[in-house]
Amino acid sequence: MLIADSIKERMNREYKVRKLKSKVMITCSFLALILALIPLFSVLIEVILRGAPVISISFLVKRIPPMGQPGGGIGPAIQGTLIIIALTSLIGVPIGVFSGIYLAEYDDNWFASMIRFISDVMTNIPSIVAGIFGWATIVLTIGWSVIAGAVALAILMIPVITRTTEEIIRMVPDEIREAALALGLPKWKVTLNIVLNNAKKGIATGVLLALARIAGETAPRLLTILGSRFWIGSLTEPATALPLIIFNFSQSPYSSVDWPRAWGAAFVLILMVLVINIIVRYLTREKY
Repeated sequence: MLIADSIKERMNREYKVRKLKSKVMITCSFLALILALIPLFSVLIEVILRGAPVISISFLVKRIPPMGQPGGGIGPAIQGTLIIIALTSLIGVPIGVFSGIYLAEYDDNWFASMIRFISDVMTNIPSIVAGIFGWATIVLTIGWSVIAGAVALAILMIPVITRTTEEIIRMVPDEIREAALALGLPKWKVTLNIVLNNAKKGIATGVLLALARIAGETAPRLLTILGSRFWIGSLTEPATALPLIIFNFSQSPYSSVDWPRAWGAAFVLILMVLVINIIVRYLTREKY
C-alpha cells in the first residue's frame, strides 16, 4: 500500500511538472508571437495612417510631377510595377516551377544536385547582385528597359519558387504516385495531372513569397529600369515603379510635398501585394 501511494505521489508530481513546463512553453510561444507581430503591425499602422489620407483617384492616375511641385500622382509607377511584376512572373514562374518538379521527381543524378546547390546559393544573394547582372547583360546591350528589370528580378524569383516547389512536391504521398502508375499512366502525366494538382496550393504560396520579395526591391530597378515620370510606351524604354518613387520622394528636400507621396506610394504597394495574394488564393482554392 505504501509503495502504491509512493508511486501515485511521484506520478502526480511528474504530471504537475509536465503541466507547468507546458504552460511555460505556451506562454513563451505566445510572447514570441506578440514580439514578432509588434514591428509588423507598427509598420502597417504607420503606413496606413500616413499613406491613406493621400490616396485619391487623381493621385492614382495622374503623371508623376517633378520633385517639389504640387499636384500630380503615381499613375506611371503603378503601371510600371504591374508590368514588371507580370513580365517577371512570365519569366520566373514557369522556370521555377518546372525546375522544382525536376528536382523533386528526377533527383537521382549529379545535375539535380548541382541545380539544388545553385538554387540554395542564389536564394540568399543580395538583390544588388541581380541588378548588376541585369545591367551588365541587358542594359549594356539594349539600354535601360522594362525587360532588363524583369530579367534582374526573375533571378531573385526563380530560386525561391524552385526550392519551395521541390519541398511541396516531396510532401505529396508516394502512395498517390504509385496508385496512378499502377493504372498504367506515364510518369509525366502522373506528375502534371496528379502530383501538381495536390501540390498547387503550396506552389502558389511559394510564388506569392517570391512575388512579395520582388515587389519591393529597389536596387535591381535602380540599375535596370532607371526611372521615368512618364507612362510606359514600350518594354525597351526606361520606366518607373513604386519602390523607385518611394525611394526618390523619401530623399526629396521638399518634405511637405514629396514625403506624403512616398507614404501614399508605400500604401498602394502594400495594397497591390495584398490584392495579388487574394487573387492567387482564390484561383488555387479547392473547388469541391
